[in-house]
Amino acid sequence: MSYRMDNSSIYLGRQPILDRDGRLYGYELLFRSAQAQDRAVVRDDSAATATVITRAFGELSLGKALDAKKVFINIGEELLFSDVLEFLSPEQVVLEILETVAITPRVVARCEDLRGKGFTLALDDILEITPAIEPLLPLVGIIKLLLLDDWAEKAPRLVEAVAQRPIKLLAERVETREQFQKCAALGISLFQGYFFTRPSVLQGRALSQDRLTLMLLLNQILEDADTAVLENTFKNTPALSINLLRLTNSVAFGHRVQIISLRHAITLLGRRQLQRWLQLLLFSSNDRHVQLGDNPLLQLAATRACLMEKLVRMEKPSEQTLAELAFMVGIMSQVPAILDISMKEVLSQLTNLPPMVHEALLDRAGYLGQLLSIAESLESDENPASLIERISDSRDFRKLRPAALNYLHCEAMAWAANLGQAMDRRDTRETTEKNHENI
Repeated sequence: MSYRMDNSSIYLGRQPILDRDGRLYGYELLFRSAQAQDRAVVRDDSAATATVITRAFGELSLGKALDAKKVFINIGEELLFSDVLEFLSPEQVVLEILETVAITPRVVARCEDLRGKGFTLALDDILEITPAIEPLLPLVGIIKLLLLDDWAEKAPRLVEAVAQRPIKLLAERVETREQFQKCAALGISLFQGYFFTRPSVLQGRALSQDRLTLMLLLNQILEDADTAVLENTFKNTPALSINLLRLTNSVAFGHRVQIISLRHAITLLGRRQLQRWLQLLLFSSNDRHVQLGDNPLLQLAATRACLMEKLVRMEKPSEQTLAELAFMVGIMSQVPAILDISMKEVLSQLTNLPPMVHEALLDRAGYLGQLLSIAESLESDENPASLIERISDSRDFRKLRPAALNYLHCEAMAWAANLGQAMDRRDTRETTEKNHENI
């Protein structure tokens, strides 16, 4: 595999942006310097950022990988006047004007030009409407409210100031349920922050019977149980059995043979694919009006798992089992968030996992723990550079460089996006079938 990004000094990450109903609205792309001491989004090196943007959307087809969702890109003054912006899709890209940009007549004219080309403009880190930014208000589609300092006092005035304009408000750095509720009560419609992608476990709750069955099946696969044992477990859950038969009978699965029994389906699907399917089912929402492709936790888990597997295959191509374990760690790392239970409780119900999986999930320790830390750093404000600098010279990570990581990350995002589309098509098909049955 070739990683042809010439500029290897930038790491690429992303953070999800959600609407009021928890649906995925888009992503903010994060371009970070590979210099370990620089933990911020790249703002001073516009040439390097422009290079990455060009390569990411061209060579890596990042627009497709993000499943046609809105993409927010930070724009400093130098980049604002760069021709590289003409390379981006106005329908998909939101140009986020940084707070460091002085609003001069020249900047306003450039924003008018970009708005005329179809771009949506956003203002970053705003707490109040000042005379300095008023000239941009007729051109702006989104204002990002930064939840710092005295935001709660200033937010109502900001909401009132833009109430008569076609401007969406986006609350960023939402870290608690209280902050989200206050913002929602004010009428703010978009949200970004750890509260949505890393929800803390406030209290444990009992798993539903369906979840318990999924955990039981996963444990049976890990213990290499006989097919007859798996079949019997499926038989006790009719809905899961029907989904298994539909999965293996689907045209997308690629088999021409008609599947007529659970045993046949299990055998044909194979233990590896069955395990992955069960892991992903843990993220299936019971709230069917929210499409799975819009589920940020599913997207994060799937991207994380795929990236970790790809990194193992790059560094240790002969270790198939380790790659499978890396995928599992990536998926399981998000299970506490989706189920509102602790990781210890999750692991207590999967008794046959190898110790290296336990230490990775509980302590981010060992080889798999390092992989998980790398994947997580791409989802947050943290810069992966310092972590990678510490481990890149070890025997386990000799090929880990920004270009390779960015390439594999984009591939993983594309895989997760395609997965979400496939699952949404399945959900839509099932809903249509049920509607027909009721007619």
